[in-house]
Amino acid sequence: MRTVGVEEELLIVDPRTGSARGLADDVVEAADEGVETELQRQQVEIASAPQQILTELATDLTEQRAAAIAAAADRGVALAALGTYPGQVQAQPSSDRRYRRLVDRLGLPAREQLTCGTHVHVEIADRAEGVAVLDRIRPWLPLLVALSANSPFWQAEDTGFASYRHEAWGRFPSAGPTELFGSVENYDRTVEALVATDALLDRGMLYFNARLSAKFPTVEIRVADVCIRGEHAVLVAALARALVATAARDWRAGADPDPVRLELLRVAYWTAARWGLDGDLLDPRSGRPVPARDAIATLLDHLTDALTETGDLPLVRGLLEQLLTDGTNARWQRTHVEQGADWPDLVRAAVELTREPIRLP
Repeated sequence: MRTVGVEEELLIVDPRTGSARGLADDVVEAADEGVETELQRQQVEIASAPQQILTELATDLTEQRAAAIAAAADRGVALAALGTYPGQVQAQPSSDRRYRRLVDRLGLPAREQLTCGTHVHVEIADRAEGVAVLDRIRPWLPLLVALSANSPFWQAEDTGFASYRHEAWGRFPSAGPTELFGSVENYDRTVEALVATDALLDRGMLYFNARLSAKFPTVEIRVADVCIRGEHAVLVAALARALVATAARDWRAGADPDPVRLELLRVAYWTAARWGLDGDLLDPRSGRPVPARDAIATLLDHLTDALTETGDLPLVRGLLEQLLTDGTNARWQRTHVEQGADWPDLVRAAVELTREPIRLP
């Protein structure tokens, strides 16, 4: 069974006022290990260990969140799993030298890029399998954006998007969906050509929606918003692993990848980011708009064999039904505001949900 691991970016906030606080270095110091700095001082990153069993992933993520939250509390702040900070905020670039160079290189988009995502690492046999997977999961990844949508607000405005984080992230030069690679050699040539443009500092700035990890024998899927509710992060991880397993199986069986054009993929991502689960999504097979529930049913049908093999199908079905019924984290945020919450209220409520242990159905 393939291992799967999750990285989560979390906002650092004042537990009383809800304001964003640039204390990442202090929180990392208090944590000793397991918590890392990110692009801005108002955020940190945590990561699970690679896991085979989803219940063990849930336990690990709960423990990682709890440890980071305790470290933050030691410095008088709290952590919130929000895809964007909802109120007015001025991002504060990290003190890390590389991040400062990155901000200098990318300009305003990097200076105001205070967003938080979920990155999923799924084990692969080798780089050849990894590239084959990247080519075959392309049409399906927009649905992970829709399911994880958790960033409707930006600088105290309702953006109209369910995942504005996805739109903000897309301003970086190497971010977004990719064309078919076809081989490891072509993947490497593409990477080398991008780095040679000097728009990127190094390979670490390859912000493809899915890429081969530079550190681990994994495919790294980077499209999801960070999830307030940890069970949604587990769901994204389960679906990502099943996508990788299905793609690898199809490759070994000789099935060609869907040659969907990049232009259509961009529209699929935009649609998912715009509506989340509250509007039509593009069907990954036909490219036509369908109700969100139908698109998710198509995804589940595509992944049924892989989810059955790992024993995850009942859990994934339950989590998907719960999410389709209750709505995304973006809907939760909007509902909270519609019921009279101001930005500090919303942030404090997110802090409380972020603190809750993951409970799988």
